[in-house]
Amino acid sequence: MKYLKLTVFLSFLFVLARFCAIPVQTCFAQDDTDSEQTEIQLPETEYIQGTIIEVLEEKVLEFQGQSQKYQKLKILVTKGSLRDEEIIVENGASPTAQVVSYHKGDNVMISFSKGTDGTDIFYITDYIRTPGIVTLFIFFIIISLIVGSKKGLFSLISMAISFIILFTFVLPQIQMGKDPVLIAILASIIIVPVTFYLSHGFEKKTTVSVFGTFIALVITGILSSIFVNMTHLTGTSSEDAMFLQILEGDQYNLKGLLLAGIIIGTLGVMDDITVSQTAIVYQLHDIKNNLSFSALFKRSIQIGKDHIASMINTLVLVYTGASLPFLLLFINNPRPFSELINFEFITTEIVRTLVGSIGLILAVPITTYLACFFVKRRVAT
Repeated sequence: MKYLKLTVFLSFLFVLARFCAIPVQTCFAQDDTDSEQTEIQLPETEYIQGTIIEVLEEKVLEFQGQSQKYQKLKILVTKGSLRDEEIIVENGASPTAQVVSYHKGDNVMISFSKGTDGTDIFYITDYIRTPGIVTLFIFFIIISLIVGSKKGLFSLISMAISFIILFTFVLPQIQMGKDPVLIAILASIIIVPVTFYLSHGFEKKTTVSVFGTFIALVITGILSSIFVNMTHLTGTSSEDAMFLQILEGDQYNLKGLLLAGIIIGTLGVMDDITVSQTAIVYQLHDIKNNLSFSALFKRSIQIGKDHIASMINTLVLVYTGASLPFLLLFINNPRPFSELINFEFITTEIVRTLVGSIGLILAVPITTYLACFFVKRRVAT
């Protein structure tokens, strides 16, 4: 019954959030009467799938003194308008930074378009990776259910709900031109209770974790806004943002997207911090319930400091592992470090990492204080 009530309540919040998301003018918005939007005509391209059935030719070509592997491949189309037809595709016929060597039996994605003279143009864009992804995802679900049992099941459900909210509410609302920061906050109001209560149960300590998470997220949002403006970030540093701006013109507030990304990214890690810290407080109080508020807080925060120390080390290693090519710029670039960090794409990652980490660190004392307050109040009543 309690899960039914929770579902009804959160569904109401989700519907309310959809109606409360008010459109705002982006910082790049222009009046249609004053300027005309430039429409970019993209070539009509179909992406088809196929299996390499024969390597017809392999050799090495020379482009301006650089050797490059060349392949002529026969491919059976398995999906698309040319299905069941055999096509010939040249791989490495023009100079490129890296040529992937394909083999018989490889499943590949192919771009298919027409040239100005009506000839068919084929180009292998990448491997088809769906089977590997599906296999890994199934393995992930099985391990989660075996090890996590009931909690693992509810965690998977909460993960699915988070994805649904992101793809049915967050992205469509932002695409409609609404404020990304406002949408991220409204989404958090739904995602946090759903994921927390489903994963950890409808308990008072979970409610404390929810409040602690909300407060820490608000602080993270404020810090993000302050330091994004202080470092003059525009949100245009990534290739994805630039490509989005080229395709859609000035429809999106890229700085707002950057801020929203920091908030949502921090939310993904906040669960572990706040729930663990709340559990520590409740466990300590159950063992020794005669502890005063200050004594309970000090002991809990002492454990929380160890949590913070391990979390900082974990964050550094996670960000380092995900950004190895990015970090190589500091080694292979002749420019000094003090100059490199002023490039926006580097500053963006630094601000994103540090602001998110600060929010996670502050979540420890905030949640600990709230948990101590509520647990002592429960004893008093």
